[in-house]
Amino acid sequence: MSGPRSRPRALITGASAGIGAAYAERLARDGYDVVLVARRRDRLEALAERLHREAGAHAEVLAADLTDPGALAQVEARAAGDESLALLVNNAGFGGYGPFVQVDPEVVDGLIDIHIRAVARLTRAALPGMVRRRAGGVINVASLLAVSGPVPPDPLPHRATYAGAKAFMLTFTQALAGELTGTGVRVQVVLPGLVATEFHTVLGMDLSARPRMTAADVVTASLTAFARGEVTCVPALEDASLLERLAEVQRSVLKAATTPTLAGRYRSG
Repeated sequence: MSGPRSRPRALITGASAGIGAAYAERLARDGYDVVLVARRRDRLEALAERLHREAGAHAEVLAADLTDPGALAQVEARAAGDESLALLVNNAGFGGYGPFVQVDPEVVDGLIDIHIRAVARLTRAALPGMVRRRAGGVINVASLLAVSGPVPPDPLPHRATYAGAKAFMLTFTQALAGELTGTGVRVQVVLPGLVATEFHTVLGMDLSARPRMTAADVVTASLTAFARGEVTCVPALEDASLLERLAEVQRSVLKAATTPTLAGRYRSG
């Protein structure tokens, strides 16, 4: 590891394409050095070379499959030991869509590993140093599907595990934000909708005829919201008051149900 550098550093998972690559490009232009994490080393090396050439950023490549415990531990150690780490972007993920009773159990494990275990473990690795330095932040890239539970699978895809894992990211980040109040460290969860990346192509879904947001716009929304201290960022949501209304309903349910008395509609049973 080289000596101290004047540029802050961001560690980005799922950086080889799509939203992750867009974060790397934008952060490099904004003056960050970057640690690029993904499975495909060739793509990471090409991106690293371009970021150095175009933005003068030092880009470190860390090829790792975050569903593998050994590889995850390697990235954890990298995040925990970096005194220049100013931002962690948990973006790695995949869809694994399909009716739950037909999904391969290994796909279920993979979805949990990458959207839940890796997010929690990498955040846990990065935060102590940030809290000690009283600076830094974590951005978790979830999905609008995190709030899609009540919507049936048509027109939305069959997504029980994927949406459930993204819902974990939403609640995890919101609860963590409360724990970090006053520490100087911020967290954010991003809920993009359809984005023009290879995400759906890999799943065999042709969405070329559907209007889709660009990955660069997702990143612009995220970083603008992060600077403003917004914990939940929905890039395409024009009426931000809907998020507060949703939060208020959640608080109301929690308050009204915190009682030892059985609800009347259940007493006859």
